[in-house]
Amino acid sequence: MSKILVTGGMGYIGSHTVVNLIENNYEVIIIDNLSRSGTETLDGIEKTTGIRPVFHQVDLRDKDALERIFEKENNISGVIHFAAFKYVDESVEEPLLYYRNNVVGQLNLLELVKKYKIQNFVFSSSCSVYGNIDSLPVSETTTLNPPQSPYASTKVIGEMLLEEAKLELDIRILSLRYFNPVGAHIDGYIGESPTITPNNVVPRITGVAKGKFEKIMVFGYELPTRDGSCIRDYIHVMDLADAHTLAIKNLESRKDIHTHDIVNLGSGEGVTVLELIDAFERSTGVHMKKELAPPRPGDVIAVYSDNRKAKELLNWSPKRSIEDMMVSAWNWDMKLP
Repeated sequence: MSKILVTGGMGYIGSHTVVNLIENNYEVIIIDNLSRSGTETLDGIEKTTGIRPVFHQVDLRDKDALERIFEKENNISGVIHFAAFKYVDESVEEPLLYYRNNVVGQLNLLELVKKYKIQNFVFSSSCSVYGNIDSLPVSETTTLNPPQSPYASTKVIGEMLLEEAKLELDIRILSLRYFNPVGAHIDGYIGESPTITPNNVVPRITGVAKGKFEKIMVFGYELPTRDGSCIRDYIHVMDLADAHTLAIKNLESRKDIHTHDIVNLGSGEGVTVLELIDAFERSTGVHMKKELAPPRPGDVIAVYSDNRKAKELLNWSPKRSIEDMMVSAWNWDMKLP
């Protein structure tokens, strides 16, 4: 049984990936500082899988504490690195926080990956690295335009660090540029539970439907899209989790080293914010008040993926529809206090 270290494993995507890894017979070690999640997620993982993985509350910026985990946990065969702050608007307001957390934490992690000779590394990147796109869909060879937020900049820097570090480390790296993860696990024990007021669109939609918020703000109403609102590529978080397990399996099966591949993970289709809201209302029967507002700083106008490389390299393709995403997100939110 391979042992996989998952940083940020108590977060939204991280926890779903932990479940998927366990279901595929991996032993999982979780590192998380709990700044954006709680220990109840560990309970949800155990209820879903019947296994309670080892958990260490450690901040990646504390290199000494991080190294004690590497010393304690022998025979780690791979790392999946999620731990990062992810809110675009927050990054615009507090860029130094994002650079210190996302970049310094990754640098500390890579230095220990080198020291402890770990050869398989999966990086949680983002479609935000593409910036405002000249042509759609975007492929892994699409030229990166200037990042539109400090958050996006930290992901660009993260990929650059890996591209240069691959020559120094005996390592195989996959950077997964995923698009907009939404939804929750079908069993209903884990889902998206932001500890700060959510600005991601689906938690806002379910929050409005539940009565936590008065209305859903649609940022952008005169953009050059089919209905004036932003276009995004939404992907079910369970499909995304499955891709991370396939990424680890791909790396473990290879003999090469000093490699760094980049792979898009998305549905391959663009959905506007207004279409997303309509899909929620249609699939749940719940209607909500909407308000159009100007675009937010840091938001790109439109982005969706060319996901052919994921199909070819990882044998991965998304299985769940936009309606599946909305229903699972709603069912999850209805269980929250």
